[in-house]
Amino acid sequence: MRGDASAGLSMSGISHAFGEHRVLNDVSVDVAPGELVCLLGPSGCGKTTLLRIAAGLEPLQQGRIAVDGIPIAEGGKPGALPPERRGIGLMFQDYALFPHRNVRDNIAFGIDKSKGGRRSAWIDDALAAMGLTRFADAYPHTLSGGQQQRVALIRALAPGPNILLLDEPFSGLDVTRRAQIRTDTLEFVKKTGVATLMVTHDPEEAMFMADRIFVMNEGVVVQDGSPVDLYFQPASAFVAELFGPVSRFTGTVRHDEIETPLGTFSAGELAGGSAAEVMIRPEAFRLAVEGSRPQPMPGDPENLVIAPAPLEVVTARPLGRSSFVQLKLNDGRTIDTRVPGTFLPGAGSKVLVGVNPRLAHVFTVPSAR
Repeated sequence: MRGDASAGLSMSGISHAFGEHRVLNDVSVDVAPGELVCLLGPSGCGKTTLLRIAAGLEPLQQGRIAVDGIPIAEGGKPGALPPERRGIGLMFQDYALFPHRNVRDNIAFGIDKSKGGRRSAWIDDALAAMGLTRFADAYPHTLSGGQQQRVALIRALAPGPNILLLDEPFSGLDVTRRAQIRTDTLEFVKKTGVATLMVTHDPEEAMFMADRIFVMNEGVVVQDGSPVDLYFQPASAFVAELFGPVSRFTGTVRHDEIETPLGTFSAGELAGGSAAEVMIRPEAFRLAVEGSRPQPMPGDPENLVIAPAPLEVVTARPLGRSSFVQLKLNDGRTIDTRVPGTFLPGAGSKVLVGVNPRLAHVFTVPSAR
């Protein structure tokens, strides 16, 4: 789903600096009603600053912010709406629940008293939907981290905002509960139809939650698109690596191809004679014991790239639904592969290697690298 500049949240041309340090440089992001957009990137890339500017917690220095087509702040101009009048719900990373108020009072705190009666039934429904009805009179310190997260989410949505901003909403949760709470959160937010902008540094979380992802680095958006687009069509080596580990091979483009120890890959439109690198994801590999040929998996292209010679197995370990197999190249380097099912060749044995070219990405090597 693409954002609509006339509805939801629109941030255009946003630049921001702290003293001499510029943290955002001409960033534009839009979020449509009912859409969840993730800002993804490493620490210090500017994503949280952008979220705080949208909320009104940082002054807008340059650019324009609009909600449902109505400007709420313009850089260099007076009259920016204060945070409490922007129709924006904000959920902080640390949840920021009031320790002296019970769950119901925490949720109801930000509701306009004139709307209290109409929103009371909504609160009851929200508590039931999130499995918190029996905790309505409990205090935050008696709740688990997951329960506190759900209370904070309901509180952010209780006033009926047009926009919801989430700052690393799952970072404080243990791994065992995080997956279920992400699922519950996504379902609940989608039912409200609110335009949601979420900050995360976790690529898997962004892939699961987002309709669209804006990848940020050093204060700029380096690529945006659907999770599928970014994973299968990264625009740069930075984006490719951001979405998981890769094996890297460098070489020179000749006749629109680049040769590697794992076979020859198409170089696309890269210029002949240019230095290039191939980045291959662990799940791109298809392995077979000597004497047989690697076979494509469902969804693979018909023709795999086949390594010219068998490779030695260093180790193989079961991972449940898949197996981790580490292989040694002729130059002594190792590569990590992840293959479906229980494929556990013995250490020192040889396997034939195929690669799904859709999961092998070729980029020009920057001259400064």
